[in-house]
Amino acid sequence: MIELKTDQAIDDMRTTGRVVARALTKVREAARVGVSLLELDRVAREVLRDAGATSPFLGYRPRFAPVPFPAVICASVNDAIVHGVPDGYRLRDGDLVSIDCGAQLNGWAGDSAVSFTVGRARPADLRLIEAAEAALAAGIAAAVPGNRIGDIAHAIGTVCRAAGFGIPDGFGGHGIGRSMHEDPGVPNEGPAGRGMKLRPGLVLAIEPMVIAGGTDDYRCDGDGWTLRTVDGSRAAHAEHTVAITAEGPRILTLP
Repeated sequence: MIELKTDQAIDDMRTTGRVVARALTKVREAARVGVSLLELDRVAREVLRDAGATSPFLGYRPRFAPVPFPAVICASVNDAIVHGVPDGYRLRDGDLVSIDCGAQLNGWAGDSAVSFTVGRARPADLRLIEAAEAALAAGIAAAVPGNRIGDIAHAIGTVCRAAGFGIPDGFGGHGIGRSMHEDPGVPNEGPAGRGMKLRPGLVLAIEPMVIAGGTDDYRCDGDGWTLRTVDGSRAAHAEHTVAITAEGPRILTLP
């Protein structure tokens, strides 16, 4: 079932979105050479706790997962695409890091992700991050009443493919509202003009993922969560929660 949100609900989701944005900002500030992924998770936990929010990630267990997710952020480093489980790994100079974070506050969810480098950045990594952010911007620009889900997918895929990057097959964005994952799904590639028509009140998490090697293939780690590129190439991820309104897309997870 797809719920179209009222203006008040969208305002409430914006409050949740600010918490997510604050958590990502604090995590990014803390992400320095020598800092562990578990330490970054603790930073995000503190932000959620101080805001009176809970994590929709912590304890989440979809059908494919062998165990519930044990953290409040996904921390994916270098060849990890998404769903990286925070552990004792300590960040190294030149690492490419993608952090995905969610929050639940007053009955409404928010979800956002950002990619960045630690220490001295590789130019190729900066191009990869730029492509993920450009694809996200293109997808958001297509999120207007009268368009269709396929228009968002087509906008994202066009940017990624033009840059020469791969798109992990079968993964994309989703509806969001009272829970983190709702209908409809939002693919990261596909033909324009297809799928559900976009209407004011629909709220989507739009999240392109790009792979530097140009392949769409991935594998899953033994933890049952972390998705990695098959050839060791690097990946980036960008995401915002976006409300479709009569005035245009409203990004709910900006700082």
